[in-house]
Amino acid sequence: MFSSPLKILFKKSKLIFLVGILFALLGAAFTFLFPLQYRADAQVLIIAKTRTGVDPYTTVRSAERVGENVAQVMKTDDFYQKVKSEQGFDIDWSYFEGKGEREKRQIWKKTLVPSVVYGTGVLTISTFHPSVEEATNIASAAATALVSQGWEYVGGDVTMKVVNDPVASKWPVKPNIFLNAFLGFVLGLLLMSILVVRR
Repeated sequence: MFSSPLKILFKKSKLIFLVGILFALLGAAFTFLFPLQYRADAQVLIIAKTRTGVDPYTTVRSAERVGENVAQVMKTDDFYQKVKSEQGFDIDWSYFEGKGEREKRQIWKKTLVPSVVYGTGVLTISTFHPSVEEATNIASAAATALVSQGWEYVGGDVTMKVVNDPVASKWPVKPNIFLNAFLGFVLGLLLMSILVVRR
């Protein structure tokens, strides 16, 4: 009695698998309805000045906390203006400008995604853009702005240095075509399995 659904599923396994493949293809195709984006990553080392009697672990933890604060500030319009003011970077700012202020800030937050590498005091600056070159230039300009003007956010007890220049992905990373295809495959299997068992 309890094995009956399993027998049905086994008997219809080829059909279920084919439907899973179909949903995987639909999931992959769905990806292309959205603009493909590349990713570029740069890294900045946050160096907290060592004070007498303070152990290295505490110093690194202090740098991490500074990094967390800086990561939040980098999403603001103030930092956007600092990045925009940097010279020598060929960036098409019309990607952000010409829109409402709220929309511009939302695009900036989605484009620039900073994160702290815990235990190291390293801040990773990730940028996402439909153009590989733009993603790289924005990451480079953001890292430069942080090093040259970031003292306004952290004070004089902290210094910052670019330790890794931007490196861009060879393939688009957003939307994730492989993840969408996998989710489509799983969804197809589940839906078809339910339909087969209920018949």
